[in-house]
Amino acid sequence: MSTDAEQAHSPHGTPPPRPAHPPRTAPERPSAPPSRPANAPGFTPDPETPVLGVRAKAPFSRGTAEASGTRVPPQPSTPPRPSVPPRTGGPFGNGGPGGRRRPPSRTAAAAASLVLGLGLLGGAAAGSWLGDAPGAQPSTADTYAHARSAWHSIPVDDLFPRTLRGKGEGPGGADRVWTRIAVAPDSSCGGGFDPLLAKALAPVGCKRLVRATYTDATSTSVTTVGVLITTSGPTGMRALQQRFVTEKLDERTDLMPRAYAAKGTAAAGFGDDQRASWRIRILTDAPAVIYTVTGFADGREVTDPQSAGEATQRGATSAPAQSGLGNDARGIADAIESGFRRALATFTETTS
Repeated sequence: MSTDAEQAHSPHGTPPPRPAHPPRTAPERPSAPPSRPANAPGFTPDPETPVLGVRAKAPFSRGTAEASGTRVPPQPSTPPRPSVPPRTGGPFGNGGPGGRRRPPSRTAAAAASLVLGLGLLGGAAAGSWLGDAPGAQPSTADTYAHARSAWHSIPVDDLFPRTLRGKGEGPGGADRVWTRIAVAPDSSCGGGFDPLLAKALAPVGCKRLVRATYTDATSTSVTTVGVLITTSGPTGMRALQQRFVTEKLDERTDLMPRAYAAKGTAAAGFGDDQRASWRIRILTDAPAVIYTVTGFADGREVTDPQSAGEATQRGATSAPAQSGLGNDARGIADAIESGFRRALATFTETTS
């Protein structure tokens, strides 16, 4: 290294070389502050900045994050718009919960079907009492139970009218009129039938027996009519009716009903020996047996009693046939049966 004096006395007289500039160095950039951990409070990563080797996306991609085994915080986004709540059912046709609104036409059709169905059921119940054919279909067990409890609520004048009129019910098609002269208190069936008839009716049971006695317009004949309310159901009543028809039990003289001989009336002398004709009807659409037994009002004995079916046949010559007692037994039985059905139908309608 030469001094300044040495450079001034150089033999060549050339100026000394200029000292070299020091090499330029780029100014140091300030170091970035250390990054905060992802779980530090207030950390908000840049969507375009890699975080632990995984680029976060907005919104968060569940598949990418779970595949790499890393957890990326969800990015803030615009809150979703509230969805419209689903329609719920109600009384004005919106349908069931979450369902669709029912069209008015379908609602009207459903209402019409309901009304029609109720009408058919009501008509069937009422019609079961009005059919009076011997082979009528039996009513249901519920209808039987209703009828079995209705007998004591029917007015006596509806069950046993004060006057009965039989158009063409007399011999030769003559009109008949019968007047009620006595009504027996309701009772059990004891003493109401001959022993063999009581045994034949036993399968259907006896809940109650109600009776009344009528006389004709001339007071020469008397007729007791009875309504036996049974404890049986439709099956038992059908079986009993079939047995009476098959075995002709209603024509046997040892299976006659007994009379109600009310004291102080024209029927006071009406006993077992005075019985001349009878009729027994086993109903199958109601728990009931309707019967009649007729005789002479003067108390005379009858040695050849005959059922109403036989005494009303053409050409019958027995005393019951010629005197019209068979006609009385048949006519009164038919009239009481028709009134019994009407009374039950009316009672059913008023209590429904």
